[in-house]
Amino acid sequence: MGEPFRQFSSRIVPLGAENVDTDQVVPARYLKVTDKAGLADALFHDWRFNEDGTLREPRFVLDQPGMAGRAILLVGDNFGAGSSREHAPWALAAWGIRTIISTSFADIFRNNALGNGLLPVALPESVVERISSLIAREPTASFTIDLETQTFALPSGERFDFTVDPFARHCMLEGVDQLGYLAKKEVEIAAYERTRAGAY
Repeated sequence: MGEPFRQFSSRIVPLGAENVDTDQVVPARYLKVTDKAGLADALFHDWRFNEDGTLREPRFVLDQPGMAGRAILLVGDNFGAGSSREHAPWALAAWGIRTIISTSFADIFRNNALGNGLLPVALPESVVERISSLIAREPTASFTIDLETQTFALPSGERFDFTVDPFARHCMLEGVDQLGYLAKKEVEIAAYERTRAGAY
């Protein structure tokens, strides 16, 4: 999966749209792509680009000045509904997103995101509204995500707790996927198998 996921601070990309499905995140025609690094342009493609490949006007939020380099995406309720596709978290990560803030996520998307090193953080509606209002007043405000303590911090230092599946959290902190986790247990697995030899 890559580097271990630890604490980081970033400005926020404010999308805000509700019920964004995976086909809007990555249109189905891009599902044949196998190079994760090449998926940044596929992210929200039909919202960002005209048929001739030029950027739509007015610019979609990702393409507005000052958004490049931001690693937190703020979205509306029920993000990631629709069909299961790992290309959705791949494209988000390829653009540079490491964490998505919402009030809720579709289960399949949340699991795919966690399995690919992308952190979905569900916070109460009142907190999400505060974040949105703060960004409207201070577009360059920086927020902090800490997976170790499972907290999200406002620029003031005020913190809010969130929960992550314990196994997914462990893997992200270690920078491994499920196969990587098993590979790290190879010695223990081999020792267990030796104790089972001849048991049947």
